[in-house]
Amino acid sequence: MFNFKKFVSATLLMAMLATVGLTGCSPKEEAAPATEPATETATEAPAQATPELEAAEVDIFQFKVEIAEELENAADAYMASHPNVKVNIQTVGGGDDYGAALKAKFQSGSEPDIYNVGGPQDIEDWMGKLEDLSDQPWVDLALEGILSGATVDGKVYALPFNIEGYGFVYNKNIFADAGIDPAAINDFATLEGAVKTLDQKIKAGELKDKYPLLEAVFDYPAKETWVTGLHASNAAISQELTSSLDAFAAKSFEFKYNEAYKAIIDLQADYSPSAAKKGNLNAVDYATQVDEGLAIERVAIIQQGNWVYGGVNAIDENVAANLGFLPFPVKGVKEDSIPVGVPMHWAINSNSSDADKAASKDFINWLYTSDEGKDYIVNKFFFIPPLKGYDGLEPKDPLGRDIMKYANEGKTMPWVFMGYPTGWGMEVLGTEIQKYLAGDITWEELVDTSVEKWAELRQ
Repeated sequence: MFNFKKFVSATLLMAMLATVGLTGCSPKEEAAPATEPATETATEAPAQATPELEAAEVDIFQFKVEIAEELENAADAYMASHPNVKVNIQTVGGGDDYGAALKAKFQSGSEPDIYNVGGPQDIEDWMGKLEDLSDQPWVDLALEGILSGATVDGKVYALPFNIEGYGFVYNKNIFADAGIDPAAINDFATLEGAVKTLDQKIKAGELKDKYPLLEAVFDYPAKETWVTGLHASNAAISQELTSSLDAFAAKSFEFKYNEAYKAIIDLQADYSPSAAKKGNLNAVDYATQVDEGLAIERVAIIQQGNWVYGGVNAIDENVAANLGFLPFPVKGVKEDSIPVGVPMHWAINSNSSDADKAASKDFINWLYTSDEGKDYIVNKFFFIPPLKGYDGLEPKDPLGRDIMKYANEGKTMPWVFMGYPTGWGMEVLGTEIQKYLAGDITWEELVDTSVEKWAELRQ
C-alpha cells in the first residue's frame, strides 16, 4: 500500500518545496516556515462540515478542463446533502489563458467565490482578493511542506489541487511491438535513439496492421503556449533557477540551458506529422494531441502529465491502461527525471459575502476530507491528494503510479514556472516558440528576446 507520508518526506517533498517556491512572500522576504506536520490525530480527523449553513450561492471559476464534468458531479453530490447551497461551476482552460480569463472575470464585476491561483507570483498578484484559510480543518491534514507555496507570514491562503507530474507520456504497447525497451531510456541520447527506431518502423509500415492510425512518434501542441512556454521551459530553467522563489526573485537570468530546451522542442517537432512544415504545429491544440492523438494511437508519445489519463480512459480504456512516463531529459544536465509539483491552488474570494464564503469553505473542505469527496478526488479526478488521511484510496492509474516511482527513486525536477514574471511564459516565450517553429526567427533571437523581456517585466 502506498504511504503518502513516506512519499512526500522522502523525495517528492524536495521537489514540492522547490516547485511552489517555498512561500508566496515578496522576493526580499525570507521564506516562511513550512506547515508543521499533522499529528496522527489530525491525520485521521473526520471531515468537519459547517452546520446549518445559511442560504448561499457559490460561483466557482476553475481551470482544469480534465475534471470539468467530474467536478460538476461532485457539486451535485454536495448540493444533495446541503440543500441551502447552490454551486455553479465555470471551467476555462485547455486552449484558453486562464490567468487572462480570471482577470477579465473580476473586471467584469462578476467575481467568483472560488478561483485558482498558482505559486508566488499569483499569490502576490491576487493578495487583495485572497481569504485567509488558516483556520480550515484541511490545513492540519496537509502533507508536510505542501502549503508553503500559498503561505505568507504564517497565514495559509489556498489549498493545493493535487500533486502532478509531467514528461513524455508513451504507449507501452506500441513500444513493445516496436521492440523498444523503455527501461533502457535514461537520458536524451537513449530517448532520441528510441524515437528514431520507432520513426523508422512507422515509416516502413511495420506497425500498420496493429496500429492503422499510427502516423508519427509525437504530436506537439504549440498552440498551447502553457505546454511550450511553461512546462517545456521549466525543465531547463529549473536547472538554473532552482525554485519558484528563485525565479520570482530573479530580476534577470541567463537562460543557461536554452540548448537543452531547444533539443526538447526540436525532437518533438522533427518526429511529428508536421516535420516537413513545423509551423503547422502552431495549430495543434490539446484535444488534437491527446484525444485525437495519443488516445486513438495516432501518435506514440506526447509531452503531457498524469492529468491526461481520465480523458484517454474515456476514449479507450486499453490505451489508458498501458500508458507510462519516459524521462524528460535536460540534455547534459539532468536527464533521467520528470518534473513533479503542485499545478494550482483553490482560493476563496475575500470580497464574497459571509454566507458565500462560509459555503465556499465548506464545499472545499467536503471535497477533500469527506469520504464521498475523497472518492471523487482519487477515483474520479485521478488526483494524487495533497492531504493525509487517504489510506486505501491510493491512485490506481498507471501515470499516477509512475509519478510515485520517479519520486521514490529521487528522479524529480521542481516546478519553477509559477515564479516566472506574469505573462512571460505563455505570452512571451510561448509566442516566440511559435515564431521559431514557423521559421520566422532563429533560436538565438528567441533566447535574446526572452531574456530581455524577463528583465523588462521585472522592472
